[in-house]
Amino acid sequence: MAEDGAKPSPAVHPAIAPLSYLLGSWKGQGEGGFPTINSFSYGEQLHFSHSGKPVIAYTQKTWKLNSGEPMHAESGFWRPKPDGTIEVVIAQSTGLVEVQKGTYNAEEKVINLQTELVGNATKVKEITRVFKLVDGELSYEVQMATNLNSLQPHLKASLKRV
Repeated sequence: MAEDGAKPSPAVHPAIAPLSYLLGSWKGQGEGGFPTINSFSYGEQLHFSHSGKPVIAYTQKTWKLNSGEPMHAESGFWRPKPDGTIEVVIAQSTGLVEVQKGTYNAEEKVINLQTELVGNATKVKEITRVFKLVDGELSYEVQMATNLNSLQPHLKASLKRV
C-alpha cells in the first residue's frame, strides 16, 4: 500500500505496453448520423484501465450536449497480441454485443477494428472502428452496416486526456 492508503497501480503487462498510451480518461465531443436517423452531436468520455493482466478494460458514456442527459454507454475488454493483432469485446447499453478483431500499429498509434460478430441485433450487421492518436488527441470513426444500408459513417469524435 502507498502511504496514503491507496493501492499502488500494478505494472503494465508487456502485452498491453504497445497500447499503454490509451490508459486513462479521455473527454470530448462527437457527431453521429446514419441514413435512417437525424444527425446529432454528443459529449463523451472514454476510460481505459488495466489490472496488470494482458487486457485493457474499456468504458464509454455519452450525453446530450445541451442537457447532459445520458445517451449511450458501453464497456468491454481489449486484448492486444504481440503480432499486432487485437481482439475486442464490447457490450452496449442497448443490449447489442460486438466481438471485433483487428490490428494496431503502436508506432503510428492507430487501431483498426472489424466485426467478427454482432450479437442480439436485429438490424445491425457490421461495425468498424478506427482509433488514432495524433498530437495528443484521440479520435475515432465508427462505420455501421444494417440490413437496409451498406457500411457507412455513423459516429466520429475527438477526445483529449483528462
